[in-house]
Amino acid sequence: MEILKNKSNKFDAIVIGSGMTGGIAAKELTEKGLKVLVIERGREVKHVEDYDTAIKAPWELPHRDKLTLRSAEERWANNRFNNMAKDDLENFLTNDKENPYLEKRPFDWIRAYHTGGKSMHWGRQSYRWNENDFEANAKEGVGIDWPIRYADLAPWYTYVEKFVGISGQKENWDVLPDSHFLPPMPMNAPERFFKEKMMEKLGRKVTIGRIANLTKPEPQHLSLGRSSCQYRNKCARGCPFGGYYSSLAGALPAAAKTGNMTIIHNSIVKEIIFDDRSQKASGVRIINSVTSEVTEYFAKIIFLNAGAMNTAAVLLNSISNRFPTGLGNDSDQVGRNIMDHQLGVGANATIDGFLDDYVVGSRPNALYIPRFRNLGSDKAKNFMRGYGYQGGASRKGWNRGNGMQGFGADFKDELTQPGEWTFGFGGFGEILPDPNNRMFLDPVKKDKWGIPLIVFDASFNDNDLAMRKDIMENAMEMLDAAGFKQVTGYNRKEVHIGLGIHEMGTARMGNDPKTSVINKFNQMHACNNVFVTDGAAMTSASCVNPSLTYMALTARAADYAFKKLKNKEI
Repeated sequence: MEILKNKSNKFDAIVIGSGMTGGIAAKELTEKGLKVLVIERGREVKHVEDYDTAIKAPWELPHRDKLTLRSAEERWANNRFNNMAKDDLENFLTNDKENPYLEKRPFDWIRAYHTGGKSMHWGRQSYRWNENDFEANAKEGVGIDWPIRYADLAPWYTYVEKFVGISGQKENWDVLPDSHFLPPMPMNAPERFFKEKMMEKLGRKVTIGRIANLTKPEPQHLSLGRSSCQYRNKCARGCPFGGYYSSLAGALPAAAKTGNMTIIHNSIVKEIIFDDRSQKASGVRIINSVTSEVTEYFAKIIFLNAGAMNTAAVLLNSISNRFPTGLGNDSDQVGRNIMDHQLGVGANATIDGFLDDYVVGSRPNALYIPRFRNLGSDKAKNFMRGYGYQGGASRKGWNRGNGMQGFGADFKDELTQPGEWTFGFGGFGEILPDPNNRMFLDPVKKDKWGIPLIVFDASFNDNDLAMRKDIMENAMEMLDAAGFKQVTGYNRKEVHIGLGIHEMGTARMGNDPKTSVINKFNQMHACNNVFVTDGAAMTSASCVNPSLTYMALTARAADYAFKKLKNKEI
């Protein structure tokens, strides 16, 4: 195919991906005065006007918010867990039939190829890592040591939190460092009761979730057109109020305000171009997903933020004389050490009483129980690391009638009244880095654009499975200790890595180029004008939701890259 080599396609920086970290990279670099090209492989989605289902009730959707046969077939990976690609999200989650991948061992890969990526659909739970999270690998002889510590990232956590807007309760707990908080969302009556019982009977901490939803917008949020959370709990459809943080509502508008951002869509990065003379990356080669036209763009620095798996795939497909096995892959660690978080395990119960208590609105948040296992004297005998829980109490609504027998006026009238209280939560457990959990490119099979297909070869090990059992047993113990009834544990049997939708680790950070891909500033060891700041950079996984850490790493790396570029050290 003819390559359009237009030398006017030059920028100071290229950012590959417009999602959670791509947005932050674009914001930080443009605000520092750089001309930045953002490349998005999916379609354009415009904030507010393209949120087609944002304010629709179930009965206003074509299939009453049910999974269609077509969606089940075309979005098979998205629907492995909880039928994600139903009416309300079908047009946002990636068509897996058109964007296939291969599985040597099963991997649940949830994708969203459009402006803002998965930042439009994330759970928004936002927690800082603690000091032990950065030190555990070295202390326990797992994987490699992180090249940074909590103190290195703490100011960048604060910086990002102020921009994003995190609501939460200050607790002064070492296990869960406090953030820069907006006012916390309230617990309901059974949750307050549960919190008291957990401390009284088991000595376990409970707090309200720390979430990227605005409870009291500050000037920096209002300046971007964002407003307070409306307690609708339909966040994944896109929020026309900007009440929760997404790249669409936050970072990309901030970058656009500078006048320094150019963004292109339907543009799949095939490879990063490496210049043998300068020993640096000179640009990227993209394929238009609609026309198949190939174009090259050039820049002084490149930020790779395509998501952990696609980031690794771009690196592996970037072959040159210097890098015959992929850009920056001297250590053979690109694509290895896939990590995620446990999901699909926990417990539920019913609650007697509290019938005079109800809730206002539909709070898009949960309780959080921070890690207690393998900390202090609470030692597990058969697994390393730990887990936290997310969940809470709710009253059954009118839709409980879907599972009840009955008909007639009295039956329907009963459904207009709130039902009994229930309580439930699930665990998020840490998965350890393992070089045998990996992805690679198939040497023969390619997609319709001629790009090699990703092959996944990863699974849970004995440590992970033992942790899952413990998660369920402790969830049941806590609900029982609170005096709740009909306590039932669950542990999903068909469980694969990827289920937590927190994939990470495929181009890890480290001090030694022989065992890692990037340095402590997310800068590639072997090609110093390429930065990797999405989940691929992670050296271990902790047990808390990772997006806040990704964004803090990105802001820190952008500051470093700009200073090095300004001093002509890149």
